[in-house]
Amino acid sequence: MKKASIYQYIFAIILVLFFLGPVIYIISSSFKTNNELFSAMPTFFPRSFTLKNYLEAIQRDEYYIFRYIANSFIVAVSSTFLAIVINTMAGYALAKFKFKGATFIMMVILSTIMLPLEVIMVPIFSVLRTLGMYNSLLALIIPAAATPTGIFLMRQYLVTIPDDLLESARIDGASEWKIFTRIVVPNAKPAIATLAIFSFMWRWNDYIWPLIAISDKTKYTLQLAIANMTGEFGTDYSSILATSAISMIPMLIVFLVFQKQFIQGTVNSGMKG
Repeated sequence: MKKASIYQYIFAIILVLFFLGPVIYIISSSFKTNNELFSAMPTFFPRSFTLKNYLEAIQRDEYYIFRYIANSFIVAVSSTFLAIVINTMAGYALAKFKFKGATFIMMVILSTIMLPLEVIMVPIFSVLRTLGMYNSLLALIIPAAATPTGIFLMRQYLVTIPDDLLESARIDGASEWKIFTRIVVPNAKPAIATLAIFSFMWRWNDYIWPLIAISDKTKYTLQLAIANMTGEFGTDYSSILATSAISMIPMLIVFLVFQKQFIQGTVNSGMKG
């Protein structure tokens, strides 16, 4: 092995440990007792391993942890499904159909990426309240159905699909819907997997918008539940750490399932404009 390669591996390992350090500390601390968690001599790994924090987090009636997990799962999966359908269709139209104003529309979509959520929260809230969606899971699902980032990602990837392939299908008499479902979608699996991971991650970890759109405690997402574990007279950090560790599991599963397509999609989506 070359000396340069050894240094690269060492640098990569240090970088991985730097980013994974806080995550590993959260998981290890979730198995500590309260006394050990706030001891004068803190430790990275627990001296006495205990599952009490997880049991208390699950069994505490005021938190409804399984309901919060179900709410987060419904919001994340539904939003991800809608985002895949809408963003893929929009990206296909902008990538393969030539019409007046296509470039302008794309520029407008890209410009919205620069707008922070705080700028558009009030109009989105007003629209949802007018439509009667306030304080419902639909208020978390519908606004995330289409995103400028998702449209841009799909458009950039679909540009790389050869036009000759689509023209051949049209000559053979295939409809636009068949071309989209049988040619475009199968060839866009890496980009779709990338979009699915990002969309699921954004919705699963979202906190600001659910805090505004949801007031009923039974409709809280898991992130809202974790934030509300801070009590008036104290904070149960052990339960917070245990619940936070639980909240990482779905994201880990999604990434492990789609990691191959995710890497391929992120590499290819920016290769051709």
